[in-house]
Amino acid sequence: MSRMVRGIMVLFLLGVCLLAWQCKWFDSKETGNEVRYLIGVSQPNLSEPWRVVMNEEILEEVERRDDVRVIFMDARQTSGQQAKDVKNLLEYGIDLLIVSLDDPVALTPAITEAYSKIPVIVMGRGVTGYDYSLYIGTDNEMIGQKAGEFALETLGEQGGRVVEVQGLEGSPSVMERSMGFRDIVENAEKVQIVRTFQADWQRDKAEDLLTSWFSDNRNVDLVFAHNEAMALGAYRAAQNSGLPHLDIIGIDGVNSENGSYHLISDNQLTGTFTSPTGGKEAVNYAIDILNKEKGIPKQVILRSQKITADSSLGTGGLEGDKQALNGQTEKRANSKKNKIVLGFAQVGTESSWRLANTKSVIEAAKEADIELVYDNAEQSQEKQIEIIRRFIKQKVDVIAFSPKTETGWETVLQEAKEAGIPVILSDREVNVSDDTLWTAYIGSDMTDEGRRAADWLVKNVREKEQYRIIELQGTEKSAPALGRKKGFDEVIRQYSQYELLSSYYGDYTLQSGRLIMERALQQYGDRIDIVYSHNDDMALGAIQAIEDYGLAPGKDMILISIDATRPAFQAMAAGKLNMAVECNPLLGPQLMKAVRDLMDGKDLPMKIITAEGLFPMETAKRELHNRDF
Repeated sequence: MSRMVRGIMVLFLLGVCLLAWQCKWFDSKETGNEVRYLIGVSQPNLSEPWRVVMNEEILEEVERRDDVRVIFMDARQTSGQQAKDVKNLLEYGIDLLIVSLDDPVALTPAITEAYSKIPVIVMGRGVTGYDYSLYIGTDNEMIGQKAGEFALETLGEQGGRVVEVQGLEGSPSVMERSMGFRDIVENAEKVQIVRTFQADWQRDKAEDLLTSWFSDNRNVDLVFAHNEAMALGAYRAAQNSGLPHLDIIGIDGVNSENGSYHLISDNQLTGTFTSPTGGKEAVNYAIDILNKEKGIPKQVILRSQKITADSSLGTGGLEGDKQALNGQTEKRANSKKNKIVLGFAQVGTESSWRLANTKSVIEAAKEADIELVYDNAEQSQEKQIEIIRRFIKQKVDVIAFSPKTETGWETVLQEAKEAGIPVILSDREVNVSDDTLWTAYIGSDMTDEGRRAADWLVKNVREKEQYRIIELQGTEKSAPALGRKKGFDEVIRQYSQYELLSSYYGDYTLQSGRLIMERALQQYGDRIDIVYSHNDDMALGAIQAIEDYGLAPGKDMILISIDATRPAFQAMAAGKLNMAVECNPLLGPQLMKAVRDLMDGKDLPMKIITAEGLFPMETAKRELHNRDF
């Protein structure tokens, strides 16, 4: 078919779509149901079942509403066409854009332009930068780690040779999935990744690449493909090459007639990991955004599940996991209790951020008419575990807590699960072998906070040939300390002019910040050019130590911090702190909404990431009066 004919067909279909929308608009006027919003959906292709399912979920949710209409566009696997599709949708007068990406780098300019005019929801594979209203997707690095663990389990003690088939080169989801997979697999002595291919998410390309390679390389035991289309291509290549027993792991988990369960039951795949499309969530959040509801997050991360031959809908597989996640939510939703009881175990009172967080939770519970049973562990994990056990004994409806460290929670969370009490993580995450032990996380992306701090540094502090950095970390093994260091290091290591002299652990307090900065000054003196602090209170303590040493913070040394509390803005206004990345402590309203949703029997996303800003010194005086914490 010629390009001209295809173009005519696309225009014809678009005209039919617009005509149908106009007819429905007039029909709605006649019935008294006025169409308020027109939503545009841009897909890079509809050759992947995952994207077809996303469109079906979006359409199904839209059809539940009389006041919303939707236009779908398919770029037929051409980034340039998708950029044009986005522009065309804007010209049609859409109120909000939902865009799913294959090539985030190529589409970023088009999405940035769209975001300057209307709200934009990015789906599935992230866009570079922060010019969007909401991202809905999965934790790709975690999925990669789970795939790596399953690969080791499948290969067994004897190990084996692995081929990795990636999606589009340069895509953030490709890098994250590969990083997670390799973090697990490359540490196994008897497992070797022997080859990596880029198949651009396409089944046929994966089949062609692997068929050619298998002709000369038959000693391979397992293929890990970044989506099911490429996994199916790997299966076909293996069959063509006489390798019928090759283990193949995919990602997507589309439960359709030709989806995950079909592929696994027919022994085409060994296993796969769901990457929910988020279509339903996109429409619901779109309406909230268009209605200007408060508390819209920046990111919503959906939970991934493993599907193998042992998984079965309705007999313990995904449905069993949902029941485990939500505890006895349905039973509680149908109970006759007049008031929801929430047990909240706060980690401590170590900083002004924490005090603002506690105040937000208490005030939000009162406003939501939720009975709050509150206790404070005062920086003791043992006490926090005791508090959670007391909540279990009291039979509260939901438990929420901000864990002191990432590890050490397996036993008490298992006790909560067995009691049928869902657990929400607030502000900090945990590291447990079974992620169904907790229901949802509400807070910041700590790793991204570290990246944003480093991004600002490399873009704005580069006059000298060499910069030496001191890092003030938070509590050892805590999620913020681990994430903020990881994100910062990811960026800094790419630039040779920045050298990390040393890192010191504090406990997020002003006093600890002052003490560890004094130690750093004794060791390195005025050789220090930059101080990167994991929170404002330690940064404020460091400012005192630097001034006592006889230097001018903010001038003789660059100081950057994370939290962006009011005291930090005052320090920036005084010229003593150069930049602060925001970490919003006002999580109370989102926590209460999550609790009510659970009690109504609704599923929660795996992670609800708050919207946060970045504030250089130059903006401090202008923004100071806007600080509520």
